[in-house]
Amino acid sequence: MNRSLRVRALLALAVLALSLYVAATVPIRLGLDLRGGTQIVLETRSTPTADADRAATDRTLEVLRGRIDALGVAEPTLVRSGDHRIIVELPGVQDPKKAADVLGRTAQLTFHPVLGAADEDDTSRPLPKRPRERVLPDESGTPLRLGPTSLTGEDVKEAAARFDQQGGAGWHVTVGFEGAGRAGWADLTGEAACRAPGDPARRVAIVLDDKVISSPQVDPSVTCGTGIRDGATRITGSFSPEEARELSLLINGGALPVPVETVEQRTVGPTLGAQAITASAWAAAIGTALTSLFIIVVYRLMGGLAALALACYGLLSYAALAALGATLTLPGLAGFVLAIGMAVDANVLVFERAREEYAGRRRPSIRSSLAAGFRNAFSAIADSNITTLIAAALLFFLASGPVRGFGVTLGIGVLASMFSALVISRVLAEFAASRQVVRRRPRLTGIATIGVVRERLTRRNPLPMRRPRRWLVTSAAVLALAGSGIVVRGVDLGVEFTGGRLIEYTTSAPVDPGRVRTALADAGFPRAVVQSSGDTGLTVRTDPLTDAEEAEVTGALRGLDGRADKVRDELIGPSLGEELRQGALIALAVALGAQFVYLAARFRWMLGSAAVVALLHDVVVLLGVFAWLGKPVDGVFLAALLTVIGYSVNDSVVLFDRVRELTGRGSGSPFAGTVNQAILQTLPRTVNTGMGAAFMLTALAVLGGSSLTDFALALLIGLAVGTYSSVFTASPVAILLHRRFRRGKPSREGGAVMR
Repeated sequence: MNRSLRVRALLALAVLALSLYVAATVPIRLGLDLRGGTQIVLETRSTPTADADRAATDRTLEVLRGRIDALGVAEPTLVRSGDHRIIVELPGVQDPKKAADVLGRTAQLTFHPVLGAADEDDTSRPLPKRPRERVLPDESGTPLRLGPTSLTGEDVKEAAARFDQQGGAGWHVTVGFEGAGRAGWADLTGEAACRAPGDPARRVAIVLDDKVISSPQVDPSVTCGTGIRDGATRITGSFSPEEARELSLLINGGALPVPVETVEQRTVGPTLGAQAITASAWAAAIGTALTSLFIIVVYRLMGGLAALALACYGLLSYAALAALGATLTLPGLAGFVLAIGMAVDANVLVFERAREEYAGRRRPSIRSSLAAGFRNAFSAIADSNITTLIAAALLFFLASGPVRGFGVTLGIGVLASMFSALVISRVLAEFAASRQVVRRRPRLTGIATIGVVRERLTRRNPLPMRRPRRWLVTSAAVLALAGSGIVVRGVDLGVEFTGGRLIEYTTSAPVDPGRVRTALADAGFPRAVVQSSGDTGLTVRTDPLTDAEEAEVTGALRGLDGRADKVRDELIGPSLGEELRQGALIALAVALGAQFVYLAARFRWMLGSAAVVALLHDVVVLLGVFAWLGKPVDGVFLAALLTVIGYSVNDSVVLFDRVRELTGRGSGSPFAGTVNQAILQTLPRTVNTGMGAAFMLTALAVLGGSSLTDFALALLIGLAVGTYSSVFTASPVAILLHRRFRRGKPSREGGAVMR
């Protein structure tokens, strides 16, 4: 074992040991669509007296955090998104109406005189004989009798957390009042100052949403009847920095109340999430087994080692997700399964290049052929993975919700597949190739034979690019046929892009969608779209509904099947739907532009333009097929579309990388002949990689359940279309562009001169 192989082996063992430790000790975080619960997206709105800026949104978030704590939800998540939105995740909450009512109330901050201590058995209800009094526990839990409201948050000018280093007061909170609040604060504190020090009635209660957040005692220096004047006061105590800042934020939140509006609401039942996990696990297991079996049949010993590296890849991806604290969503889970199939690509590229080296007798041994295969395939592997990383990054930065989780999973999968192929797989392959038994029987490796596909291509030696315009006519015909679906049927934009409500039910027995449509029309919802999902699943899509109207829809369905259970509920506001629709178009445009820039930089502008034309072809065809099938185009479809773009570019990159290499050798053949030769040399890789991905996607489509069927279907269609167009659309376009702009001129491609 040489030094470089030892270094790679030690690196692989260290990374695998760390991954195994992380996978065993760090639990992965599941999204709400997998563990069940409610996600609500709130948007702050400006009022005539307060602007919904970033600071106001932060204050509102702190108020909402207290309300969520009052709901008793385990492990809630509240984060600000942009300047005006707050994303609230409530695991296990299946009643979004209750959560939305609690979250949607405008913050109410009030100041009350403390009338004295109360009995332990008193409640926060108004006392029967004193209807304007109430009892609330203070910060330590001691019940206090509170008088009527003296001031509200509108009287507060500003609250701030400060540190008094010279006076020795430490961290404290200053509160300033304005307008009538200055005199009101003086009266309130002046009345409390008439009580003896230590008397509960000498305190003033600050109440936010029926909860006492502070009840400071008036300082003995304040005189009876005079109170604290000038509209400024200071609350001192044993505050930590965090406590002081939290109190100031809460007071400011009440001082600057901004209403919030629910723009998105998703509820997923725990059964649906559990079914998705089980179905995806089966899809991953069966798809991985079929893919491994396929590459073992094709590449024998090296295929078996690649399958072992594939298992290591799965461990690396899982550990990376857990270590980064990434949230695994349903599309992300599908991306994890898909990335397993795509991880075979790098191994296939290497093995095919090694076959070429050994069959051409350019290398005398299996080991040297493998080393040359890894070296020659590196540029194609790097370029193809970078293009997929571009798609994953765009999904993360431009998409939202679960689709972002798919981008994270896909990106981690790409990096893990590169490591498993270039490090783990190489260590295993070179170690096996150096064994004496393997050197004596090179056919065991699967590298000593050229393979069935390459053998047939070599024997027949076809010239597919002899008439490139014929392929363009075929591509144009496919484009016209699919595009007519967009014109005739129209694109059925999902709720995410139009706004509305989507509710998914499971029934005890199959229910005819026509009967459901009639029942909903009789209930006052004639525009409801009803679709069956599996044997006992129904999906209802309508315009935006209130919770009361949603209850009527559910009641109408249960009139047909009394055991109908709601397993998913999504509400998207019209403004958010329009925003998501624009974001999807921007994501698509940026994806195409980014791919063109990268490909133009790596392969010159003609090849980059040809690849982008093929991508546009894929986008239109996939949209057209979904239009003909009547499938909704939603956020999950966007994830599939951008993945298809990345996959199609992978094929184009591999082909153009070979064109660049052949041109660099300076063979002097025409450009069309060079492209034709590159197609024949890379077609075995395209077939074998496509078969590996097809196994995974077929397993996902069959076993993934209703939630993943459309996703897997889009990817299967995109896989077929992308494989075709990356070769038989991009290549003719590149040839015609070369003829148009390089006719009679010296051309430089990859450093060689052609005439």
